[in-house]
Amino acid sequence: MTPSSRTVRRTAALAVTAAAALAVTVAQTPAQADNKPSRTVDVRLIGINDLHGNIEPPTGSSGRVTLSDGTAVEAGGAAYNATHIKKLQSEVKNSVIVGQGDLIGASPIVSALFHDEPTVEVLNHVGMDTTAAGNHEFDEGYRELLRMQKGGCHPVDGCQFNDRYEGADFPILGANVTLAKNGLPALPPFWVEFREGVPIGFIGMPLKDVPILVDPNGIKELEFGDEVKAANRYADLLNWLGVKSIVLLIHQGDNTSGGGPDDCRTVEGGPGRRIAEQVSPKIDAVFSGHSHQHYNCTVTDPAGNPRPFIEGLAFGRELSVVDLKIDKRTREVVRSATVARNRVVTKDVTPDPAIQAIIDQAKAKSGPIANRPVGTIAADVPRAQNAAGESPLGYLIADSQLAATQGNGAVLALMNPGGVRADLSFASSPAGEGDGVVTYGEAFTVQPFGNILQTVTLTGAQIKAALEQQWQVVNGATRQIVLQPSKGLTYSWSASAPIGSRVSDVVLNGAPLDPAASYRVTINSFLQGGGDGFSVFTGGTAITGGGIDLDAFAAYLTANPGTTSPALGRITTTP
Repeated sequence: MTPSSRTVRRTAALAVTAAAALAVTVAQTPAQADNKPSRTVDVRLIGINDLHGNIEPPTGSSGRVTLSDGTAVEAGGAAYNATHIKKLQSEVKNSVIVGQGDLIGASPIVSALFHDEPTVEVLNHVGMDTTAAGNHEFDEGYRELLRMQKGGCHPVDGCQFNDRYEGADFPILGANVTLAKNGLPALPPFWVEFREGVPIGFIGMPLKDVPILVDPNGIKELEFGDEVKAANRYADLLNWLGVKSIVLLIHQGDNTSGGGPDDCRTVEGGPGRRIAEQVSPKIDAVFSGHSHQHYNCTVTDPAGNPRPFIEGLAFGRELSVVDLKIDKRTREVVRSATVARNRVVTKDVTPDPAIQAIIDQAKAKSGPIANRPVGTIAADVPRAQNAAGESPLGYLIADSQLAATQGNGAVLALMNPGGVRADLSFASSPAGEGDGVVTYGEAFTVQPFGNILQTVTLTGAQIKAALEQQWQVVNGATRQIVLQPSKGLTYSWSASAPIGSRVSDVVLNGAPLDPAASYRVTINSFLQGGGDGFSVFTGGTAITGGGIDLDAFAAYLTANPGTTSPALGRITTTP
């Protein structure tokens, strides 16, 4: 697609939305209101969620789909994804391609090195019609998300992937995202597509908890509201405009107890199902994301009618497909005829050559950086946490951050587990660097966010309070986020103790933590801004900036060849 045609498409699309109040409220003529069987239009909705810039086929367990019978299928990759989409489109006359958020952000280096511009190019070529924003769309802040939408070179790095970045051809929706200063929408709240003259409305939004999931410094001007209230507000507006077929794209989902792509084994009381059950009965289908699970459920809306609630596996391994039959006269979805399923993006098809060309370009440009060795390891360093919350890789990263900031007086580093995105594997990558060699690209995959290290002064009482914030009540349920401490800090915690009083026996470098003493503590900019709900860190004083977290990690691996997993035991549990 040429730059000029992209501009025309975006301009025309905005004009369509602006004119929706006129276009969709045209009264039906008396001739249509007879006793003849109502005519219908078939529309196929194809959903993508939590791609996270995985334009190359993901590897390891992230590149497999487990089926209902327990067998596994290799899946994923944008070029294969595009081929499956074309096949799905060929089976029906009308289709709409939608997203449920986190299409960019926390991406592999092949996309992230260019601020995810390659992923947006892929989605443009596939023909994405609209998507909800997820939390990771805000990783680099609100202004960067606007750039991803509108185009233009990065304000610091410039245009590195292509000479020009034209932006997303599709609107990125945020129905519950408003500007703090005036309450106006910060992103388009909804989008309307027409198929055979019938309007279909799409309401999209991230989960309301975005402020505790991304660096708060990048979204200070925004507020994130309740998902159900926002969905209902715009469902009413769309209905008033004459849009009777309405779909919710929500970046909030549920965990599951296993199962295959089309099983419905969501955990009771999950936040995604709550939204799917409570939003307006005017909404005919709910596409979800965020939890990186797959399920295909039918829920009952507040009026007692069924509607699909569906999510596909992350990293482009599945496509969520919902077939709607819409009455042309009433413009209503015939709910009884709705069919939903998740389609596995298998690799037994020919990869789309246009998409593959974009991927090859990104690989060629990122290769010299991604394939540069930065260190060696003696064995796998896994990120998985044990029952106490200890992660070998989390410990290793915390140790690297302490080592990088001791010049700032740091005696302790704390790492958030959500910032550890992948295992550090001993086996050679496809680049062929050799077993045990860690490349910059592999280190980047582990830590893709590029957070700045900040060393702050905290009292012992504040450190203890921060450790207590590892357990928080969110939406009526207890959420556990165990920070990974650097070597020298040990403590115990009890799951049976009340929240706020679970941590005991905190020892730093052999001495009990003194509540009144001051300590220099290194955290990343995400935590320093109160991310993950750790508000205590915002009270740190004497802030000294450090380098990038990834640089500290790479430097530590370089300085310690043959690195092994740190010994566990820094965190223990008591009854």
